[in-house]
Parts: sequence; C-alpha cells; structure tokens
Amino acid sequence: MSAVLYIKEGCPWCEAAESELHKLGVKYERREVRSNAEYFNEMKEISGQSKAPVLDIDGRILADFGVEQLPAFLKS
Repeated sequence: MSAVLYIKEGCPWCEAAESELHKLGVKYERREVRSNAEYFNEMKEISGQSKAPVLDIDGRILADFGVEQLPAFLKS
C-alpha cells in the first residue's frame, strides 16, 4: 500500500488526521503543501480543491475529510 497525506502546517484537521492515521497504524508520506508549490499543485490536481487534508492511498482519494471518515475509507 502506498499512502500520501497532503497537509497544511497548523491545520487542526490535518493534525487530527495524522494522529488518527498513527493510531490506525497507517504508514504514509507526509507532504506539506503551504511550503511546497509542487505538492500543493499535486493536491489540487488529484482532489480538485485546495483544502487539506487530502489522503491518497494507491490512487484512491479522500479529500477535505474528518477523522470519522477514515475507517470506512480504509476498509473500502
């Protein structure tokens, strides 16, 4: 499984997503989009928006999500 989490530093939803992914044992690459224009553009391209967090697992995208959405997304 290949996972990438696009986040914005200081974003409370992003921090909650990272915490929940750690609890669930999901390994991922962290990409901070405010300091990296390439990552920001990637996030916009795959999600169609500029809001974070965005999770990409093997090409499946969960965009602008709350932690309550993670378990169902990870099971599907």
